[in-house]
Amino acid sequence: MVVKMKIRPYIQFALLAAVLGVGALSVAAQTPPAAPAADVKPTPAANDQPDNKINFLAQLGLSRDQIQQIRRLNQERRPLMVAAQMRLRAANRALDEAIYSDTMSDTDVDARTKELQDAQAEVVRIRSMSEFSIRKILTPEQLARFRELRAQFEEVRKNVEMRRRRNAGNGPGRQLPANGFQRPGQAKPQP
Repeated sequence: MVVKMKIRPYIQFALLAAVLGVGALSVAAQTPPAAPAADVKPTPAANDQPDNKINFLAQLGLSRDQIQQIRRLNQERRPLMVAAQMRLRAANRALDEAIYSDTMSDTDVDARTKELQDAQAEVVRIRSMSEFSIRKILTPEQLARFRELRAQFEEVRKNVEMRRRRNAGNGPGRQLPANGFQRPGQAKPQP
């Protein structure tokens, strides 16, 4: 029995938001804010800047003590996450090998699927606990600001996704995929 594991889009977004949130806090925890938070004004173009993670954290107005706490949390979490991600990749490879091996074995695929699920659960657990630990450090005002910024991020993400879906076809001026073949149902490009 082959079990296809598909992560739902909202779970993918939650994981992405967690990774970006923790990653952004990690970057800011290692770099003192350039200006006091009161002087930092959110701008609509903040998402276009390469250092938007640092701007994001500057907008939260973290104190030096909060930055140090987050830095310690990240230093403790990093080796755990690296090991968990390595186990996840290994479990994914083992499942792939079990599915496509010369000899089919439901028992082997089931066991590899369980290993992959356990590895995924461990990665999610570490991310969640890390994010929760960071959330405990934020003041109520910072948490409210974080929620606002996350809502803005979600809006931008939705807009980008809508544009990507609208532009998905091979319209005029677009190139064929690298393999030189067009996708089924697409018209041939005009010379």
